[in-house]
Amino acid sequence: LPRASMLLPGLEAALRDFSAGGVVQPLRAVLPVRPHGGYLGVMPAYSAAEDALSTKLVTFYERRGDSAPSHRASVLLLDPASGALRAVLDGTVITAKRTAAVSAIATKLLMPRSAEVLCILGAGVQARSHYEIFTELFPFREVRVWNRTEENAVKLASSVSGAVRVCATAQEAVVGADVIVTVTMATTPILFGEWVKPGAHINAVGASRPDWRELDDVLMKSSVLVVDSREAALAESGDVILSGAEIFAELGEVLEGTKPALPDKTTVFKSLGMAVEDTVAAKFVYDAWSAGN
Repeated sequence: LPRASMLLPGLEAALRDFSAGGVVQPLRAVLPVRPHGGYLGVMPAYSAAEDALSTKLVTFYERRGDSAPSHRASVLLLDPASGALRAVLDGTVITAKRTAAVSAIATKLLMPRSAEVLCILGAGVQARSHYEIFTELFPFREVRVWNRTEENAVKLASSVSGAVRVCATAQEAVVGADVIVTVTMATTPILFGEWVKPGAHINAVGASRPDWRELDDVLMKSSVLVVDSREAALAESGDVILSGAEIFAELGEVLEGTKPALPDKTTVFKSLGMAVEDTVAAKFVYDAWSAGN
């Protein structure tokens, strides 16, 4: 599979196309799986620019103290001309790589100009994928990690290539950080505005349900809020809905230049993940595989 950074040009184009109306993509359909405490999400999209059609099937189950992954996914890539199935791809890997790549795109635009300290709250699959692309693209002097289960933070820190400081509390990890990534299973806030350095940039990736939170009201209301999709954020993001925070722009609008980036302000990029991101990433992988065969 390609490095996440190889997806950047295609994803930037997809984000611009989405905000310009060039992508057909409904809100994800979410089916509760009772009594097992899980959800099934269905995420179709068609990109006219890429002439790519796919749907992702993603399941989410709250962990019950075991080591099983909380998310599993498959992407079905279809021939847009005939509807025939071209490939079934591991959507878990694609989701991890495209999500981290989109966070990196937002960070490149929105982070303070002299960012030195990266903070990651969470220690799962998304924490690793964000660590990998962020340390590849940006020259951070220090990387800090916090996780509710410290053992998992230690495991992450000891398995990556660079030095990582494991922090005992979220506050310790956050204070003074220039770029913050929240990739947790939290349903109530774990990041508070009073801790955040003015001018910092936050990528809020967890809390993908309308009643879940990672960020408190103070942070949401005092920051410039950028989202991947306005429609999705207002329907799916508890951080946005419950805080009543005003959305400043979609990331595609900032990329296109129709909205300014404002890196001198405290900024939040609320990432819910979009089906077109999976479509573009899946087509990239499929095309690379086809060329090799």
